[in-house]
Amino acid sequence: MQLTRKQILDIMPRGIKYVDRYLSYINTHMQECGITTRERICHFLANVAIESDELTQVEENLNYSAKGLMTTFPKYFPTLALARSYEYHPQQIANRVYANRYLNGDEASGDGWRFRGRGLIQYTFRANYRDYSKWCGYDVEKEPELLAKPKGAVRSACHYFSSHKCNTLADRGSGDDVIRAIRKVINGALPNAALVQRYKIYYNRAKLVIK
Repeated sequence: MQLTRKQILDIMPRGIKYVDRYLSYINTHMQECGITTRERICHFLANVAIESDELTQVEENLNYSAKGLMTTFPKYFPTLALARSYEYHPQQIANRVYANRYLNGDEASGDGWRFRGRGLIQYTFRANYRDYSKWCGYDVEKEPELLAKPKGAVRSACHYFSSHKCNTLADRGSGDDVIRAIRKVINGALPNAALVQRYKIYYNRAKLVIK
């Protein structure tokens, strides 16, 4: 199944400036990674729309206020004083919240910023970059910025969706339980009700235009 420019824009209209950058890669690498049925494609594109803000972002935005840090990362910013010392410093924020996890080094190592979220489904952490490197044949652990390039952004998203068994989950249909399970795989946490509804909007748009 080959998606058209119009189909993508019917699902993600704010991606109008970017769709031509990604369309051919989306068609090529969905096929490569088995995202080939209607259900799989609809779920995949719903996640791409959420993670990339409709194709407009391929690098994680970590430019948080103190209040935003305490709301989003309460474990790492339990006090207002600490949060204020990091607010609006994306590099320092990434290095703190992503330290000492999934093969990342400590805060001083800089791994949090080096392996921050990139791609149409935000690849994060050294372990995931390494895993993708072994599969794709490019050393993105050494050159992580490759995942912000069009081919890397798309291919890594397709690989993550497939290698983390989201295709199998998508085969179960479109119930809230399926949506929550896929979002937990993609984002590491169960989604709230608002995010489930946002997912459904994109999923239903995809279902209308993909036959």
